[in-house]
This record gives sequence, structure tokens and C-alpha cells, in this order.
Amino acid sequence: MELNKYLDVNPEVAAALAAGKPVVALESTIISHGMPYPQNVETALNVEKIIRENGAVPATIAIIGGRLKAGLTAQEIEYFGKKGQAIAKASRRDLAVLCARGQDGATTVTTTMMIAHMAGIQIFATGGIGGVHRGAETTMDISADLEELAQTPVMVVCAGAKSILDLGLTLEYLETKGVPVIGYGTDELPAFYTRQSGFGVDYRIDTPEELAAVFKASHDMGLKGGMLVTNPIPEEYAMPLGTINAAIDQAIAECREKGIHGKATTPFLLARVAELTGGDSLASNIRLVYNNAMVAAKTAAAYCAL
Repeated sequence: MELNKYLDVNPEVAAALAAGKPVVALESTIISHGMPYPQNVETALNVEKIIRENGAVPATIAIIGGRLKAGLTAQEIEYFGKKGQAIAKASRRDLAVLCARGQDGATTVTTTMMIAHMAGIQIFATGGIGGVHRGAETTMDISADLEELAQTPVMVVCAGAKSILDLGLTLEYLETKGVPVIGYGTDELPAFYTRQSGFGVDYRIDTPEELAAVFKASHDMGLKGGMLVTNPIPEEYAMPLGTINAAIDQAIAECREKGIHGKATTPFLLARVAELTGGDSLASNIRLVYNNAMVAAKTAAAYCAL
């Protein structure tokens, strides 16, 4: 694919891709909107370090000054962390405006997948994906992440769908779009802060090598969509289901009372859940991202070895 004229690929990332070495994409919304400074910068740099330790090159993705960036420098990550929520959260609908205006944008799962694919990066590690929100049968609040998974051939390694969502409807939507939902070492869909949800996955896979083989088969067949790998939060950092559900129910009620909707919903809910759990959910969030980065890097290395 000809490189998009708005795309800048970091030299280290470009060299790795040209040499057929493993690269893992990372989103930037988790830096700007996911947690406060300086914890956001520290977490982002640690995630990159974990990817390197597991044999791959990290490529944090963002929009800076209207340029699509595949791979940030430490200075650019620091800039993003300090600006925080002053940076626009950029989904598919926002890309053209941000680029034309020369503005900054923090990439969601959707836009990270798009820019990764544009750059030739095939595997992406994140925290959790968006999905069908509770009450979507009346609000139609469905994340663009699900549509992107249906059409962009990138593997997304996550800790499942965020617990604030309607997990049953999210799985139904993914099934309709033909997106395979794989449990990494689990038969049950993990729900971000917790290892259980009560919902099954399509397939269980227990090794990075098999994940890589299945993804390669998908590419060889020319299947156009992505693949969702759900990797449970490590047991020692998982939160009790009752605790997290109580906090989520309260946060959702407050969200409705305040009339918050659209792209502001998820940042509000995650921040409020962190407050209600005394910061435990934020600590869990960081650990699950580290765990996903490790699995993604090992899978990328296995894919390049095929």
C-alpha cells in the first residue's frame, strides 16, 4: 500500500517493518484521557519497554500537528501526557478535520487500527475495546471500534470489552460483523477489570504461536476484518466482580443524571469508577495493559517467524 501523505512513520519503526521484524502498535487515548500526569507518561513508557523486552518494536500512535504518527518519541509521549484531555479524542470521523487543521488527536482503538494498517503494522495492544453501551437499544450508542474490527485486518490484543458496556450485545454485534473473539488461555470473555463476565468466547487459544498461525491463515485467505484477542487481567490484579459492578452501576446512573453522552461517556465512567474504587481500578487498568503488551509482542514475534 502506498503510504498516506499525512503519515509519518518513526525511523526505528520503519526500519523494523522493512526488515520484517515484529512491531506492536499502541494507542494514545490511554495517555491523554486514560489517567493523570505523570502516571500516564510513566505507564506509556513502561508499556513500550515491555514490548521491547518481549522481542518487538513499539509504535505508539497519535496525531500531532495534523500528522498521523506511527511511533512516538519519548518527548512526544511527554507532550501528550502533559496536554492530557486538552487533546481531542480522535475517532474515524475526526481524522480528516484534525489533519486539515493541523491539530493534535489522541487515537482510539479505531484510529490506532487505521493508522497501524496504513503503516503496515499488524498487531496492536490496548486496554479494552469499546462496544455496545448499556441502553443502546434506545440511544444507539455503539463504539466505532466494532465497525473498525469488521473491516481492518489488524489483531487487537485487549483485556476484553470494558465492564461499563453491554457485553452480551457487544458479542452479538461482533458475531454479526464476522469478527472472531478469541480467549487467550480462557473460555470466558474477560471484562477488563475482572477475569469473568459470564459470556463465552468463540475460540480458546493458549500460545502466541497459535495466535500468530490463525492470524496468518486469516491474511492468507484474504479475510478483510480484524481479530479480537481477549487476554484476562492477571489474577493478582483482578477486582472482585461485585465491587466493580457496584461502582459501574453508580457511575452509569451519575452519567445519565448529568446528561453525558457520546465520546465523553467512556472517560467519565472510567474516571468515576476509579474514584469509587479508591484508585484500585486505575491500578488494575495499568497492569492489564502491561499484560496485553507482553502477549502482543510475543505474538508479533511468532508471526514474523512464520
